[in-house]
Amino acid sequence: MSKASFVVTGGTPLYGSVRVGGAKNASYKLMIAALLGSKQSRLLNLPDISDVDLVASIINELGAKAYRVGERTFFIDAGNLRFSAVQAKHGAASRASTLFIPVLLAKFGEASVPLPGGDQIGKRPLERHMAGLELMGVKFTQEDGVLRATCKELRGCSYRFEKNTHTGTETLIMAAVLAKGKTVLENAAEEPEIDDLIAFLNHMGAKIRRRPFRTIEIEGVEKLSGAIHKIMPDRNEAVSYACAAIASRGDIVVENARHKDLKAFLDKLDEIGAGYEIGDYGIRFYYKGELRATDVETEIHPGFMTDWQPLFATLLCQCHGESIIHETVMQNRFQYVADLQAMGAKIEYFNPEVKNPETFYNFNWQDRSDKDRHAIRIIGPTNFQGGEFKIHDLRAGATILLAAISAHGQTTLHNIEQVERGYQKIDEKLILMGAKIERVITQ
Repeated sequence: MSKASFVVTGGTPLYGSVRVGGAKNASYKLMIAALLGSKQSRLLNLPDISDVDLVASIINELGAKAYRVGERTFFIDAGNLRFSAVQAKHGAASRASTLFIPVLLAKFGEASVPLPGGDQIGKRPLERHMAGLELMGVKFTQEDGVLRATCKELRGCSYRFEKNTHTGTETLIMAAVLAKGKTVLENAAEEPEIDDLIAFLNHMGAKIRRRPFRTIEIEGVEKLSGAIHKIMPDRNEAVSYACAAIASRGDIVVENARHKDLKAFLDKLDEIGAGYEIGDYGIRFYYKGELRATDVETEIHPGFMTDWQPLFATLLCQCHGESIIHETVMQNRFQYVADLQAMGAKIEYFNPEVKNPETFYNFNWQDRSDKDRHAIRIIGPTNFQGGEFKIHDLRAGATILLAAISAHGQTTLHNIEQVERGYQKIDEKLILMGAKIERVITQ
């Protein structure tokens, strides 16, 4: 089987414009949610990425139909959905598998899904999903990496998430829309991708309302129809190109970027002295002079997003002075550090003194290992040097790619399929803005 690598010749500032596509973290989840409808749905602005293709494959294997029609558009038709088990082979490649549980329970009263894989950035606690579903009448068993769920009838419930969970909130919303009675979710996640899911389901006929203090109310309905819905723009993609432009001392326009989704990131750009302009076209990002060090602490929405911190680390490497990144959302998200160090970055790991870490951190404190590090110090600026690297996960891969664009010499990146899980034609888009990237195919 052939493999692709990127060979990047660094030192070229990025200029021009790039259009961000639909949000990865909304796209495939809305595809799954469309299976709750009794009629065909049309999803617009879907990115052409492997995670979307994988979910489309699963939907088709289950007997329903998911197929591309026109540019960035998928039709989803659940009319012939007839299987209640997701094949085991799909577990290792994606985190999507558990999101099929509420759909299959609503349709068949049973579901079998492989335990999810995806990025290796710490444990993703499924008990936050399962505890809420159990209150709705679901029983779980687990064997040989397969999670089985059954229920006679989904019933509304009141459930409070112990800690913030993006996917857990989405799972319970999808379970509640066709459940009998009312569901109240407290301490629910507030990410805009979840609001995109809520908007889509409401267009299909669901009755979902956000209430103050992170509360979501869902009144179960007997059936849902179909809907036409445009996926929100990908805020992680926007941040990726913004960091690449500023780190390379360039000047680009990121079309479709929404400043309301990026406020915490834009605030940090103000702190380091980077340039940006907001317009009806999107946002312009540019280098305007010497960058200053700052500190970042990741938080749940509306704070600084955990997905942004590896990308922002590359930018902090170009700031003068000492910067600190404190990761509070994910248990282990510094896999990229060794590669940046190999490129010349001065980065040290450390674990900050934190009162009541069990409640302070969003991950389960008891799941941590002695090898986990929760913060880094970055001393900049850095003259990155090229090298050869294997990509470990999506955001880390994008991070090393951004560093390579700013580096002296040539950088070779292997295992690029990790990056292409979440970025549509990232090499082509960067090349159009001046980056020197060659895709090399090997056997």
